[in-house]
Amino acid sequence: MRQRASFRTRLALAGAVWIAIGLIASWLVLSRLFEGHAVAEFVDELDHHATELANLVVLDADGALRLSVPLSDHRFQQPSSGYYWQVERPGGGSLRSPSMGNSALALNLPLDGTAQERTVTLEGPTGPVMVLERTVVGGPSGVPLRLAVGSDVTLRDAFLATFKHTLAVSLAFIGLGLVATAAVMIWYGLLPLGRMRRELAAVRRGDAARLSEDLPEEVAPLAASVNALLQSNEEMIRRARLEAGNLAHALKTPLAILQFEGERLSAAGQDGRTVVEQCDRIRRQIDYQLAHARAVASRSSGVAATRLAPALDALISGIERLYRGRGIAFELADLPDDVVVACATEDLDEVMGNLVDNAAKWARSRVCITVSALRDKTIRLCVEDDGPGMPPEARERAFEAGTRIDESTPGTGLGLAIVRDVVSLYGGKVWISTSAWGGVAANVELPVQPFAS
Repeated sequence: MRQRASFRTRLALAGAVWIAIGLIASWLVLSRLFEGHAVAEFVDELDHHATELANLVVLDADGALRLSVPLSDHRFQQPSSGYYWQVERPGGGSLRSPSMGNSALALNLPLDGTAQERTVTLEGPTGPVMVLERTVVGGPSGVPLRLAVGSDVTLRDAFLATFKHTLAVSLAFIGLGLVATAAVMIWYGLLPLGRMRRELAAVRRGDAARLSEDLPEEVAPLAASVNALLQSNEEMIRRARLEAGNLAHALKTPLAILQFEGERLSAAGQDGRTVVEQCDRIRRQIDYQLAHARAVASRSSGVAATRLAPALDALISGIERLYRGRGIAFELADLPDDVVVACATEDLDEVMGNLVDNAAKWARSRVCITVSALRDKTIRLCVEDDGPGMPPEARERAFEAGTRIDESTPGTGLGLAIVRDVVSLYGGKVWISTSAWGGVAANVELPVQPFAS
């Protein structure tokens, strides 16, 4: 499957994914670390309260437990506050914080005269309670005690949830900032490639001959290689055209001599028609192959683009002068200046020149050239005349090399053959239909230059 996503999209998506993975991993690790730290802090706080509680417990005159002064944390005085303490002595005596109301914690550390301590979760007045349970020997009361200080688990969980939410929001903002920063870096880093793309578009349109090599060192060799390729193609095309022209010139001189000899034989009463006809046939083939070679060279060069409006204006202006004496009106529809067809200028002139010239030869008073855009990134050029028209059975045969529908009209019979050959090289098509005035309508479809925007 072809990968059509741009480098910018790929890099942005990859950066966003890795940033998200990193931030999620950071959230998990930091949450776990903070949870351990928070639990340790809660235990330390309970240890502090338990030590304070052990120092404040005394026995009154009748042997009952009481506190010399209340604990410093006022939450132990508020009912169902989530902070509780409880003290027990051997024989069943106990003392509980006002916050516990009528509830009690189920303590079970043995009072065997040894100091012990543990952290457990017990059921409290408002739900599970994290309890620090401790046995005290030789405290201010003078008797062994079992005491416990606890805090509601929901208080710890709410504290942790608040931290995790705050952490998640903070990391999300950091992630957005990192993604935005990455996007700016990607945009800035790919600017040279965008510049190369615009310059390539200019080369394709014919507005520039080479790419600029004033680029970062990573892409400068690529631009240099493309320039070298363009230069090599231009040199090959130049040599091919030169060789084709030299060959044509070399053949035309002997052909002229042979044709002269054929005409001289005919003038002397001998049959020289065959020689004259074959020379004329060879000449037409040379003209046809030269036009074909030129079109192939232009198409192979990769720089095949022509702005349609100025090209047609120049063409009509030239043909109008040729047929000025016949009073033919040439009409050209208004065209936007930015319409660019994927066809070399000389090949477009060859195609439209043949079609407009043919129309002018047969027209009575007018020739009309219209252009319409099609949905599949092509345009249609239509050359219509008000002449006698062409029979339907002759329309396809008119595109065969050397075919002349009417021998009384000057021509070589190669014009339409060259038109079809050139148009097909550029992926287009050409056909003949009936014009709005009953004459011939020559239709050509050519692709729009893809880098015209």
